[in-house]
Amino acid sequence: MAAKAIAMEPVKQILRLHQDGFSIKAIVRLTGISRPTVKKYLRRIQQGGQENLAPTSSNERSLSAIVYDPDTAPVSSPRHEVLLDHFSYAEKELTKPGVTKQLLWLEYKDQHSDGYGYSQYCYHFSQWLRHKEVVMHLEHKAAETIMIDFAGKTLRYTDLASGEVVECQVFIAVLPHSGLIFCVAVHTQRTADLAECLNAMLRYYGGVTLIILCDNLKTAVIRPDKYEPLFTDMCYQLSEHYGTTFAATRPAKPRDKAMVERCVNIVYNHIYGPLRNQIFHSLKDLNTGIATCLEKLNNKRYKGSSYSRRQLFDNQERALLRPLPSAPFTLKRSIQATVQRNYHIQLSEDHRYYSVPYGYVGKKVKVLYDSKTLEIYYDHARIALHHRSPLTSAYVTIPDHMPSNHRYALQVGGFTQGDLLARARQVGPQTALAVEHMLSGSIYPEQNYKACHGLLMLQKTYGPVRLESACVRALTGSRINYTLIKNILRAGLDSQPSLPTVTPLPEHDNIRGAAAYQ
Repeated sequence: MAAKAIAMEPVKQILRLHQDGFSIKAIVRLTGISRPTVKKYLRRIQQGGQENLAPTSSNERSLSAIVYDPDTAPVSSPRHEVLLDHFSYAEKELTKPGVTKQLLWLEYKDQHSDGYGYSQYCYHFSQWLRHKEVVMHLEHKAAETIMIDFAGKTLRYTDLASGEVVECQVFIAVLPHSGLIFCVAVHTQRTADLAECLNAMLRYYGGVTLIILCDNLKTAVIRPDKYEPLFTDMCYQLSEHYGTTFAATRPAKPRDKAMVERCVNIVYNHIYGPLRNQIFHSLKDLNTGIATCLEKLNNKRYKGSSYSRRQLFDNQERALLRPLPSAPFTLKRSIQATVQRNYHIQLSEDHRYYSVPYGYVGKKVKVLYDSKTLEIYYDHARIALHHRSPLTSAYVTIPDHMPSNHRYALQVGGFTQGDLLARARQVGPQTALAVEHMLSGSIYPEQNYKACHGLLMLQKTYGPVRLESACVRALTGSRINYTLIKNILRAGLDSQPSLPTVTPLPEHDNIRGAAAYQ
């Protein structure tokens, strides 16, 4: 490989001294450049016919084309073109598990026996990647985005009871504007643990940003997509609770969240390193150790500056965060259900039925529930909200969900003995006496509630005066019921004079008793 070319300034200095009449020996002494190098550049200038070229900045391009070695020009040969074509394939293959540069080089050599050696292959590959794509510096607005990720390496604690070493996942978040880092350990990356991490993260920051940017975690993203990723129910629930929006990076594009990728390495150095020799006996103890190191990290001044992550956050970002709701996010379970003909959906978990407005009978709805509440959604709109309680009956029904005739039936079924007697007294004393007889005519008074209500409803057809008169006539008999009083009113017997009272015969000796017929 050719010797490294010197910069243009010494070359222009050599040319200037040569034009001023200095000898090669004097030029070597004044510039400190070796004699062979001075002679080489002067020779090339003379061969190029540019001995009188003014050594100015405007002529640097012409001068460099003459003095620099031709082997610094880009390589162009059929063999090199084949190699470049291979690199387009190799770049994609490197993203697959178990694929290395050495494996790709061996495949390349099998196909091209005259190909480059492994060291040259790696050199040209790195050069190809370097010039293939330029990167852009992004300015992150304050309080706009939180970037989140899980670290690739784990932390651990030792359970005192069993002596088992428990591996823990480490959740990392960063506000890219100020660089304020959050870090917490959890047992898994599952949905419940991720929700716990997000709650803790927002409590730590004291507010919420417009966007939460995540990698394509299985617990956050159902279907990765460059333009329209599909998120899990937990993400949509949390977005609605906190008033934020989830966004996902493009698949296999770590630069989309380069800030948090960088923070993972920072956490390794400033948290993993200091904690490496400490032994913790619970997840709480581990997180206490993490929190101590995290505060030191966030209060440490940026290199070459007078402020820390914490100071930058307090001064520029904290006030711009959206406020948090009064209660933390609670993860709700989600099921699909069909509204039954009785306008209820079944929650098999607690063997109870919950009502929805009767107009949704036969519709498929989405049910979100936790230990306290149950929400029912149709077409992304909430149509019912219930409070869950182990003390409620099997059917939890809101009267407003019922059709009018069912509400009426519920009202009838909801009467008590006191309600019925109070309504009867408003009609008249004989009506109240008739209702008392009907209620006492059964071992279980509740069985006659509906009949008593029906009797009282007769006043709407015949009026309270006629109903009172009908009860007077009915009370002369031995048995009183709804049908009897209704027949009296229908036949108009309530307006006829009462039947004459039958006077019993007096006692005398001529009356034979039962003994006379034996």
